[in-house]
Amino acid sequence: MDKPLRLFLLATLLFTAPSSLPAQEKRPLVCGADLEGGVPYLFGSKDDPESQIGFEVDLMNALARQLGRPITRRHTEFDTLIPALDRGDFDFALNGLEISPMNLRQATFTRPYYIYQLQLIGRADDNRFTSLDDCKSMDLTVSTLGGSSAWRLLQEKGIKTASYTDQEGPFKVLIEKRVDAVLFDSPIALYYVAPDDRIAHRKKDYPGLKFVGTPMAAGYYGIAVKKDNHALAKELDDALGRIIESGELKQILTDWHLWSPDQYGLYTTLDTGIQPEGGMPWWQALVLLLLASVETIRISLGGMAMAVALGLVIATTRLYAPLPFRWLAIAYVEFFRGIPVLLLIYFLFFGLPAMGIKLDPLHAAILGFGLNYAAYEAEIYRNGIQSIPIGQWEAAASLGMSPFLTFRRIIFPQSIRTILPPMTNDFIALFKDTSVVSVVSVIELSKEYQILTKTYGGFLQIGLMTAGLYLVMSVPLGYLSRYLEKRWGVK
Repeated sequence: MDKPLRLFLLATLLFTAPSSLPAQEKRPLVCGADLEGGVPYLFGSKDDPESQIGFEVDLMNALARQLGRPITRRHTEFDTLIPALDRGDFDFALNGLEISPMNLRQATFTRPYYIYQLQLIGRADDNRFTSLDDCKSMDLTVSTLGGSSAWRLLQEKGIKTASYTDQEGPFKVLIEKRVDAVLFDSPIALYYVAPDDRIAHRKKDYPGLKFVGTPMAAGYYGIAVKKDNHALAKELDDALGRIIESGELKQILTDWHLWSPDQYGLYTTLDTGIQPEGGMPWWQALVLLLLASVETIRISLGGMAMAVALGLVIATTRLYAPLPFRWLAIAYVEFFRGIPVLLLIYFLFFGLPAMGIKLDPLHAAILGFGLNYAAYEAEIYRNGIQSIPIGQWEAAASLGMSPFLTFRRIIFPQSIRTILPPMTNDFIALFKDTSVVSVVSVIELSKEYQILTKTYGGFLQIGLMTAGLYLVMSVPLGYLSRYLEKRWGVK
């Protein structure tokens, strides 16, 4: 073999052989997690806001060492972790995911890394109940995370439930006496209620709470992997097994005050025995969506009625009131057009109680939409009124009509033709914007869709039914608007 050929073969080996297998082995794994998951799972460090800490962060680091592969975290809302995993947004999810029949239907889980129980929590001065059965018999309201095992237990028992998308909401409304109790997994209960000041990062913002009754309904946390990714599931399962057998997991849980005798079951529980559960029949899902759409209609009608009435007052104030009142009207429009409606509703529900004003979720939602949309309606009315020629005012004055009568009988009726189309568009937009009210535990159409798909799957079927209901509510408004335009238009 001549020298040039040997050099060519050597160069080929150098540039091709090392580039495939080692690079694949060193590819970082991407873990899906809600970076606002909360104490003690995964949360921002007070010392370094850019980094996260928590017992699941320590577990991720231990997994990375066992696997010999770096693990990066990708933020995903907790409610959408399983769907995003199935879509392929990341390799696995580790964020307090319960090994439940519903979750097993949509993902593969490793052996458990934590055994939790549910704990009922009440106010220290409230001795009315000692169990969930008491809550049901007394028709009390219990709050928790929507779609969690605690939420499912409350639904199964037929207990009135207020669901939230975060940990803080249920505890806030419990302190404000707007619900009677909360039900949470034991790690959350410990960090929010336990009086032990030795627990670092313990929540101290919610004093005066107590555990009610004994822990119940044991369950398991596991690492979720996409259904068909059996190789990665086994790799993670083996690494987790080594972490458990070496005692490293026990040390992590001990450091976070989460170790208990129940956790010895992790050494022997390789398979929880929980089986996947079938989906919900389409007709049952449709019934639940229809009930939720009623709530959407109530919020939309109430919010729009308030916006129409208040918007007209603001528009006429800006056009005809003395100068100081005009400035106030302008300030109102600019302020409420400049802030998100989500922030406004959040303030009305969680902020006003600090001033002694407590609104229930439905009224907070209607008030928030009414105040926000009134700013937009005011501008629509102002433009419509100003579109009427000044000669109409002069002609009415020449007939001896007062300004108020002129406005009521001549100016405003004519401006309706200009006002109606954009006002109808706002009404349709309001129907869709009601999805934000889930932050204050209102179960409207979009939130019901999220709960059903997270619990039972069926994103396509349930999504099509949800879209159909939105169309049924909004399309007739367009036809009504066009009909009124024809009827009230110039003949």
